[in-house]
Amino acid sequence: MAPDLDRRRFLATSVAALGLPFAARPGGSREPQEPVRPARPAVEPAATPAQESATETRRAADAPLFRISLAQWSLHRRLRGEAEPRLDNLGFAALAARLGFEGIEYVNSFFLEQVRDERYVAELRKAADDAGVRSLLIMCDGLGALGHADAARRERTVERHRPWLAAAKVLGCHSIRVNAESSGSFEEQQKLAADGLRRLTEHAAELGLNVIVENHGGLSSNGAWLAGVMRLVDHERCGTLPDFGNFRVGPDEEYDRYRGVAELMPFAKAVSAKSYAFDDRGEETTIDYLRMLRVVVDAGYRGFVGVEFEGDGLGEEDGILATKRLLERVRAKLVE
Repeated sequence: MAPDLDRRRFLATSVAALGLPFAARPGGSREPQEPVRPARPAVEPAATPAQESATETRRAADAPLFRISLAQWSLHRRLRGEAEPRLDNLGFAALAARLGFEGIEYVNSFFLEQVRDERYVAELRKAADDAGVRSLLIMCDGLGALGHADAARRERTVERHRPWLAAAKVLGCHSIRVNAESSGSFEEQQKLAADGLRRLTEHAAELGLNVIVENHGGLSSNGAWLAGVMRLVDHERCGTLPDFGNFRVGPDEEYDRYRGVAELMPFAKAVSAKSYAFDDRGEETTIDYLRMLRVVVDAGYRGFVGVEFEGDGLGEEDGILATKRLLERVRAKLVE
């Protein structure tokens, strides 16, 4: 893969003493015009553990309750050329920055052909760095069933995910998001999905990355089932990405979304704020955001919450901004 693309800027600095010399008075006597200040050391002394702890405490106190990122899927119509103005994958970071987001979440379907192209992935990284946004994760779909009943096919699915781990590393992401697709009984699917996830997570851990699972249809939209999978995987690098909206477990069966998010939050390494439509007050018409975000915050989560607008009544940018404003209002209420 490409060399580490972290932008490192080294600034050479020198410090000189700025004390003023004594000035001669007309009568020949000399006295200082102002005290002479000693030169500062060229290298500041290292902070003590107590000072570092105090600094971290101050930072934590100043940090928002959660930060807000933008999921690329919110712009899928423009990225697919189905809506105007069209958007290129390399322009995603700049648009997110213009809309006021601090972090971005990619979707693999928008650069399936380029994932092994080191120069292209490097361009994506540069685009994010230039825009001043953090690349957080890649959402990976269409790569096979990590919980396939056939062990060989399960392993092939693990291997298909590995290029995305490599790309996530170059981009500076903390995770790839995967699906826990399987077949069989409730318990069988848990065991099979856990096996595939454990294998993939071990590869991710070698790169310092996480593998996170979204509630994304079928049994994965059953919070108790997916929480059970996490306990079976039992790896610190494997977690969840609770999505506020994906709790349909069958054609006519919905899992309680608030219960589901509560069950997944103990394992959460990211959160997806799904939205569809808004009323005249700017409230989401399907999801009680105040109730939902209380669940998130009460679980101790302090990471990014990603906007994922999927509605039809608003343009993509309008829907994205409506969701962002709602998150900001609720965040303010939660700290009152």
